[in-house]
Amino acid sequence: MEKVKIEKLDNQGRGICFVNGIITFVPNTLPEEEVNIELTKESKKYNEGRVVEYLKQSEKRIKPICPFFGTCGGCELLHSTYEDTLAYKKEKLESIIYKYAHIKTNIDIIPSDKQLNYRNKITLKVTNSKYGYYEPNTHNLVEIDSCYLVEEPINKFLKDLNHLNLKNGEIVIRSNYNQELLIWVKSREKIKPDIEYLKSKYKIVGIILNDKPLIGDSSFVEIINHMLFTVSYDSFFQVNRNICSKLFNLIEQEINEDETILDLYCGVGTLGINATKKAKKAYGIEIVKNAVLNAITNSKINKRDNIYYMLGDVSTTLPKIKDNIDTIIVDPPRAGLDQVTKQTILEFKANKLIYVSCDPMTLARDLKDLQEIYNIKTIKGLDMFPFTQHCESVCILERR
Repeated sequence: MEKVKIEKLDNQGRGICFVNGIITFVPNTLPEEEVNIELTKESKKYNEGRVVEYLKQSEKRIKPICPFFGTCGGCELLHSTYEDTLAYKKEKLESIIYKYAHIKTNIDIIPSDKQLNYRNKITLKVTNSKYGYYEPNTHNLVEIDSCYLVEEPINKFLKDLNHLNLKNGEIVIRSNYNQELLIWVKSREKIKPDIEYLKSKYKIVGIILNDKPLIGDSSFVEIINHMLFTVSYDSFFQVNRNICSKLFNLIEQEINEDETILDLYCGVGTLGINATKKAKKAYGIEIVKNAVLNAITNSKINKRDNIYYMLGDVSTTLPKIKDNIDTIIVDPPRAGLDQVTKQTILEFKANKLIYVSCDPMTLARDLKDLQEIYNIKTIKGLDMFPFTQHCESVCILERR
């Protein structure tokens, strides 16, 4: 056992201290706290530990409302006030962007109107008919019967998960503006849910086993800023409806009339459809087939006949577009932009690039390369994931 003092939080929300001169990461700690820890991982470069005893707690520490905090790994910052989590994310974003992209900038964090019960999607592991999350970096199941981060329709459904009659697998539950549920079960088992019971208690739009609907539909409708979006069970959609609305507003402010837009990693078409309130034309590229089908439907629902969608990997599909592009919108997965895509983007020489990112490390890496022809106009953080270490950001770049 080691007695240590926590100096600050790392980029994953863990406390940083030193044991025999080696940097050590300890979850569920705050700066200035003194704790006895047990090392759970040791190496020449770094250690990991867990708290055995709090000797001196921070005045900023609050009691987490969730009984699973510290074990399930779902929210790393529930022992902090919401204001302190925003300050942490601001410092984190500014530090990463400066360290890896060499850009010193003041980054405002746009808060979420809902700090709890904001997630419209949850993914649960199922082992021997028990449901929950895995402990961080393990396959140890933490059983849960509720989650303070997800919307109430999902929380209510968690009480009746046993009626899905699933022993082993994974369950993805989504809810929409109308408190309807779309349930995706991934398992090798041939399950027989108690459908009549579940439909009598919940607004279930569909239950999908792997890629085949057991009942109902394989998609439902979501509404953001008075726009309608069909979302399939396997399509990407922002998990926080309130912050998604604010993201739409930020992007709309940057779009001018008579522009041609390129929407990369377009998902179900949300950002491009929002942008074409003003823009005269847009192209969208997405690799998930159902998402492209959703996007085509969504452009029709929202009366956008000026968007053209392409199914395929962005790196290989992007060069097929020969039009002059005024603004490029990218919302890549956590891995960011690959080198081929970055080079192709630079060759387009669009006047503006709007980069939406869920990972500041890959954002910083990409910004460093994109500065070859672009200047950074603004970077804003959006608290898409309150009480977690994660933060969405949107960066506006203008061609020199």
